[in-house]
Amino acid sequence: MDMFLLMVIIFVVGYIAIALEHPLKIDKAATALLIGSATWVAYILGAFDILSSGASDAWTEYMMSNPNANTLEGMRGFIVETEIIEHLGEISEILFFLLGAMTIVEITDRHQGFKVITDKIKTTNKVKLLWIVSFITFFLSAILDNLTTTIVMVALLRKLIDDKHTRWFYASMVVLAANAGGAWSPIGDVTTIMLWIGGQVTTFNIISQLFLPSLICIVVPLALLSFTMKGHVARPSAELGEKTHTTKFERNFMLTLGVSGLLFVPVFKTITHLPPYMGMLLSLSIIWIITEIMHKNKPKEERLSVSAILTKVDVPTVLFFLGILSAVAALQSAGQLTLLAQGLDDSLGNTYLIGGAIGFLSAIVDNVPLVAGAMGMYPIAELGSTGYMANFVQDGVFWEYIAYTAGTGGSMLIIGSAAGVAAMGLEKIDFIWYLKHISLLALIGYLAGIGVYILQHSLLN
Repeated sequence: MDMFLLMVIIFVVGYIAIALEHPLKIDKAATALLIGSATWVAYILGAFDILSSGASDAWTEYMMSNPNANTLEGMRGFIVETEIIEHLGEISEILFFLLGAMTIVEITDRHQGFKVITDKIKTTNKVKLLWIVSFITFFLSAILDNLTTTIVMVALLRKLIDDKHTRWFYASMVVLAANAGGAWSPIGDVTTIMLWIGGQVTTFNIISQLFLPSLICIVVPLALLSFTMKGHVARPSAELGEKTHTTKFERNFMLTLGVSGLLFVPVFKTITHLPPYMGMLLSLSIIWIITEIMHKNKPKEERLSVSAILTKVDVPTVLFFLGILSAVAALQSAGQLTLLAQGLDDSLGNTYLIGGAIGFLSAIVDNVPLVAGAMGMYPIAELGSTGYMANFVQDGVFWEYIAYTAGTGGSMLIIGSAAGVAAMGLEKIDFIWYLKHISLLALIGYLAGIGVYILQHSLLN
């Protein structure tokens, strides 16, 4: 069988198995790891045919500097020594970032830091609470990023809402708000960071052009829900006899320290130009040392020990990320995603249609390789370009538009964005449940934002 096609089949079948996790009773992390490994196995077994087909941009680039590598051994060496190492490096950056963020949030939570915020949110009215939580998420994800914000907000929701399915609903709306908030900020989402670093967009322009479409993307679903949502949420009852291990000062201090540690990450990246995960690990190390000093004279309390907190980090979520990102990396390396992007260009040939389709695809495939593929396909056009190419200059329509569509389109499915995957892992949200209750709302918000962007662009130009 053609291994190039088999890779796609493995991914699609695995994707369906992840979607049907609850009926099948197979943990999605196990399925993700299987497709993450199996796609690479199919890739290396069919290395000669796949790479000879010319679909892989990575191989074409590699051959320019290694012209003698066009043998089966050379191809296997390319996959094992170049591609796997390169993609594993990129995936590891995300995983260590995730681990660091989850641990900082957990430390803050164990010190009851979030109690400071949840005590201030008095309302139990479902609609009011939804607007408050969504707007906090929307603006917070622009400062932090959508992944970190989702981890923080899910921790907050556990303090505010007792019922599991009600919390699923709020966590899902957090995903919509985090993705919308991340789209208009140069540091709010991995894809906008890529476009910002690559020079496709500039800070002021991305904020001014995408703030309103992103805001509409979350406000429209919230407005629709305001008509249908009724009643009040039940707060979790405090555990009986639970001993408080922290003073009021320590709670406030740890909340400030935790949030400052997370906010420090984009600053660290701007100053040092090192990857964000290093800033996250630096923040974690400082917070860890401070907590050790803070508790050194107290009796050894397990719940305040960072070593004990690390044993409770959600490893299946991390492994799920590893599997999904590995599978997508294999499809990116072998060239299936490149063919997909070229197919879009040939069949649609319109900036708005291509960008819109990328948004829909980002609900199924991770938005990072999709945007990376678009950046590779379309070089930045020179300033002063006219006609179709004018869309591809710095701050051109195409780059702004895909920053919005790739950032917010992922909300249509729970595993379409890093924020969604994190919420799914942390709250064990069911794929089918999300599809039934949230996907249509996300689609309506996504299309409303597109409408506003197109209208805004036609009025301003």
